[in-house]
Amino acid sequence: MRAREKKSRKRRNQKWFLYILRCSDRSLYTGVTTDLARRLKMHAEGKAARYTRTRRPLEMVYQETLRTRTEALVRECVVKALPKAKKLALIESFG
Repeated sequence: MRAREKKSRKRRNQKWFLYILRCSDRSLYTGVTTDLARRLKMHAEGKAARYTRTRRPLEMVYQETLRTRTEALVRECVVKALPKAKKLALIESFG
């Protein structure tokens, strides 16, 4: 199997995560990643999104696992478009 085929197969099997962080000012930040632990560490260190850099500490309050990048990006757009009350209801359902 060639390297390109291996990389393509790995990409197809890769999980994507949608996550919501609660910032120190109680605002919510929504993002997607393939490596949730690495991305949360980057946010905590102030090396990720500019929005979260000045709003630390952060708390992860919601996550979903999705199968493809496309699914993750579409879901991110849907969640970002929700009114805050609906985002809070989504977070509450997460437990």
